[in-house]
Amino acid sequence: MTAVLRFDAVRAYYDDALIVDGLSFEVEEGGCLALVGANGVGKTTSLNAMFGIAQLKSGTIEIDGKALRHKQAHEAARLGAALVPQGRWIISSLTIEENLILGRASGRTGEWTLEKVYELFPMLHERRTSPGDALSGGQQQMLAIGRALMANPRILLLDEPSEGLAPVVIDQLGDMLAALRAQGTSMLLIEQRLDLVHRLADHYAVMAKGAVTSQGRLADTTPTDLRSLVAI
Repeated sequence: MTAVLRFDAVRAYYDDALIVDGLSFEVEEGGCLALVGANGVGKTTSLNAMFGIAQLKSGTIEIDGKALRHKQAHEAARLGAALVPQGRWIISSLTIEENLILGRASGRTGEWTLEKVYELFPMLHERRTSPGDALSGGQQQMLAIGRALMANPRILLLDEPSEGLAPVVIDQLGDMLAALRAQGTSMLLIEQRLDLVHRLADHYAVMAKGAVTSQGRLADTTPTDLRSLVAI
């Protein structure tokens, strides 16, 4: 099956600090790979290397077989990577609708329009003229996901989407992300809640010290087994 995202021996730094050291994995077309591991092992840095926030010093990152050459945010977005960042990054000075429209900056076109995002998240339509920060944590996460979908991505990058949310909201978020998966949306999921990982992902890769130490199919791995691998 075709890989929509591939990391090959990636080494990434913040200034002189090596954080990601020989990271290799791939996400198949229409699949969801969960990148899991303890805090500080380089999961978020791997995403930041795609957008020029961390420095990609060696190795390659490919989207649909096209290597990121200039290591700048606009290049990754143009090729089809859309990030739902940890902390959501909602711009409080803009309305909900203006935050969504920012997703069009990649210049990609496709099925995801304001109307379709509002169909997925009716609450955003009802409050579209409200400031972006006038939402609960769960609603802000919906806004961050809707903004990413507006980029018509080839792959959705989700960095700790359940962070700070109540269990009932996490269940709702899981329903929505499962629906997107059923529509064929490719995803890379960074997530600490392994119940959500098992619900959404089909493959996992465990990271430690900046590299993958174990990987496989979630269908072959129990939650207890995966928890043990992450704790090693």
